[in-house]
Amino acid sequence: MITTITAINTTIIMRTADPASNTALLRLMTWLSPAFPVGAFSYSHGVERAVDEGLIHDRASLQNWLSDLLNYGSVWNDAVLFAASWREANAGADVTDIAMLGEAMAGSKERHMETMLQGNAFLLAIGHWDAESSGPSGEIPYPVAVAAVAARNGVALEPAVAAYLHAVLSNLIQAAVRLVPLGQSHGVALMANMEKPILTIAARATSSSLNDLGSAAIMSDIMAMQHETQYSRVFRS
Repeated sequence: MITTITAINTTIIMRTADPASNTALLRLMTWLSPAFPVGAFSYSHGVERAVDEGLIHDRASLQNWLSDLLNYGSVWNDAVLFAASWREANAGADVTDIAMLGEAMAGSKERHMETMLQGNAFLLAIGHWDAESSGPSGEIPYPVAVAAVAARNGVALEPAVAAYLHAVLSNLIQAAVRLVPLGQSHGVALMANMEKPILTIAARATSSSLNDLGSAAIMSDIMAMQHETQYSRVFRS
């Protein structure tokens, strides 16, 4: 009897699964995985300079740094740009104006390089999917590129923003693991601690507008600028 009920429940789950949603989830996981060729591993977003200056020196200081970026800094701005781009693309509109705004908001040479080169690399790699997966053309900031492609492939806004934020912070944590250095266990623990903040910001970003853009993480911007002239470095930003 138990075996029969289990078999029936399994059949119901299989029949009610949404293939389109499953496909969208798989694509999102692929596009934001470390294996996707956007070169994210080569950027530290100024974290390398912050480590060099002693501003980031352990797990607690790294968590504080990332929390500031997420709530008040460039990562929050990325979330706002992402949401605005997703809505435009979902409505079939052009995201060029948002892309230009996102590019203008890059606060330093290396921040500009980081977002634009990753955005361009993302659009090139998307070509491995069918024509419906293609996104906007030309040079475009990374969050705008991912958002536009996600919208045109049926990925819902809030999970798309959350996945993007997770990928960005995960990359910065991996950079700090190498630089501080921290153990891999510390990095995993930090990702667990950032889970709720990521979901909170993702939910907040979905109801945001471009009027909500703004950064108060001044030290992060300064570190990104000073990284340009750092004598010895591992990362490009």
